[in-house]
Amino acid sequence: MDSTDHAPTMTVADAITEYLTARQPQKPSPHTLAAYRRDLNTLLDHLARAERCHPRHLHISDLTPPLLRTAFAEFATDRAPTSVTRAWSTWNGFFGFLVATNLTDGNPMPAVPRPRTKPTQPKPLIGDDTPEQLLAALATGCRRARDPWPQRDFAVLALALLTGLRSAEMLDLTVDSLGGRPGERRIRVHGKGNTTRSLPIEPPLEALLDDYLHTRATRFDHTPTGTDALLVDTRNRPLRRGGLQYLVRQCYKHAGIHDRVARGTLVHALRHTFATRLAEDGASVTEIMHLLGHAAITSSQTYIDTTASAQRDAARSNRTYTTLRDLTQTPPTPT
Repeated sequence: MDSTDHAPTMTVADAITEYLTARQPQKPSPHTLAAYRRDLNTLLDHLARAERCHPRHLHISDLTPPLLRTAFAEFATDRAPTSVTRAWSTWNGFFGFLVATNLTDGNPMPAVPRPRTKPTQPKPLIGDDTPEQLLAALATGCRRARDPWPQRDFAVLALALLTGLRSAEMLDLTVDSLGGRPGERRIRVHGKGNTTRSLPIEPPLEALLDDYLHTRATRFDHTPTGTDALLVDTRNRPLRRGGLQYLVRQCYKHAGIHDRVARGTLVHALRHTFATRLAEDGASVTEIMHLLGHAAITSSQTYIDTTASAQRDAARSNRTYTTLRDLTQTPPTPT
């Protein structure tokens, strides 16, 4: 029987199950798959409520543009624009699957409005010398804790500032993630979408990580190897998201820079600082994309746009400035 023959009788719930199964060969991360499932099932509940039926009784043929608009309007009531946009994209992909498998004739999602989200701007640490102040304070063991471990604190913050790793990527590192010959070490990172990338680290960071691992071996009378987590807490347990956030927050506080961190950022402020400095120092958008593990070049372009160094160079090349300098006797800006 052709799939179009059973499209009217297939329930949306069954179609969702088929769609999620079809995504499996793409090897999405568990978090990504859970987000798909959550967006699909949550909207299904809103659709069923608008249609006044049980979610299991809603069929693909019931998914008209007016019904979808009503459900999305209810869904958007108490949610952020980014959440609504993400759900819209999930359902757009779901309908793409239904069309490709002949389970429906067309995609109604273009008829469903979605928020216009402003591009997010990087939020690096505020102040040109703030990263240096932070590292200098950590090098002196500034953080006061019940069970102090300054070498670990220093290594964690320096690692974030010099690699731009995401929180999840840092927590996923193992001892085996460090590889290469002395002086040419690299960190193998498991990133978003089950992608991997290899980041170079220079001798100063290499020495800092080696010192941290040496103190760890002494502290716990155990030399970490292989698949042992690279970053651990003061009980030698793998560092978790909450523990990393607390550690970074405390380091900011004791280094006296807590007021230079944009609201809503902790570890991500270090990532943004890394990327912004790359752009300021002349890295190309492609280099930034590979180092940060971005899937699209548009995400990396934000850092180039923020520094605006290219625009300044272009403006400086305007020939009228030469005339103006001659008239005002203003020396040219060094380039």
